[in-house]
Amino acid sequence: MLDDRSRVLLKALIERYIAEGQPVGSRTLSRASGLDLSPATIRNVMADLEALGLIASPHTSAGRVPTARGYRLFVDTMLTAASPLATALPPELPPDQPQKVIASAAQLLSSLSQFVGVVMAPRRSSVFRHIEFVRLSERRVLLILVTPDGDVQNRVLFTETDFSPAQLVEAANHLNAHYGGMAIEQVRERLQQEVESLRGEVAQLMQAAVQAGSEAMRQAGDEVVIAGERNLLAVSDFSHDMNQLRRAFDLFEQKTQLMRLLDMSSRAEGVRIFIGGESQSVPVEELSVVSAPYEVDGQVVGTLGVIGPTRMPYDRMIQIVDITSRLVSNALSQGR
Repeated sequence: MLDDRSRVLLKALIERYIAEGQPVGSRTLSRASGLDLSPATIRNVMADLEALGLIASPHTSAGRVPTARGYRLFVDTMLTAASPLATALPPELPPDQPQKVIASAAQLLSSLSQFVGVVMAPRRSSVFRHIEFVRLSERRVLLILVTPDGDVQNRVLFTETDFSPAQLVEAANHLNAHYGGMAIEQVRERLQQEVESLRGEVAQLMQAAVQAGSEAMRQAGDEVVIAGERNLLAVSDFSHDMNQLRRAFDLFEQKTQLMRLLDMSSRAEGVRIFIGGESQSVPVEELSVVSAPYEVDGQVVGTLGVIGPTRMPYDRMIQIVDITSRLVSNALSQGR
């Protein structure tokens, strides 16, 4: 546990470093903290903070900078409420189409933060309302899957059997009559139990349809919209380290780790902060992610956030992300 003096000095050091981007020395910290302490006393406290792993001393300077652990303590226990955003916010996002809402939200996050805005598209419902099969050619069948929201997914199935139009109608009618309104995974489980009671060829077609439908639903929801990647080029923390910048752009391009990170955020309430260097969650040491889930009709369906340097004004980023998540929730709920 830190005593009050150490907490005040750590808070002042981190706030100063976030504002100026330069290692903070004892004289600067003495002025910034407002404490009536000698430089020697401040140096002793800084040595204690360094021993705790909360700050570090770059080789090129006598000053100190926060570590990932120091940032974590700062954001968890020392943040004060930010002043209201000076930038005018739109009263709402256009509810016409979910895709427009998501794209607008990513741009809004980027423009307000001057970093990278990222939005995970709403998860699609895994429930189907209607299935239809259309014979394309020998052993090629088009699967048409319609969700309760009217979303349509198409997949081409390559089958071992050449099904007749009558067989395709029979399979579709069976699925619609017995499984319509159920989640794809439930259909998969039920089909495995009932496969012996169905004719072999039709059962195979149904199982192939369920597999393809499951993949279609999953891929439809695996979309991340990213805006403002070029903003990182203007961040001094990256301009001096091209390896860190390259790893950041790899993260945006591959998206797999980004999806996992955003998915973690969707299972938590409110704003979450992930700081690079403190765990494997953020693979780039100099990056932090401030994220929050958004809802449709009270149900969490996705996540959005800001990605920027660990040296970011966290109080302002929290406000930007929180407000944007509310705007997206309102727009998507109105658009239904």
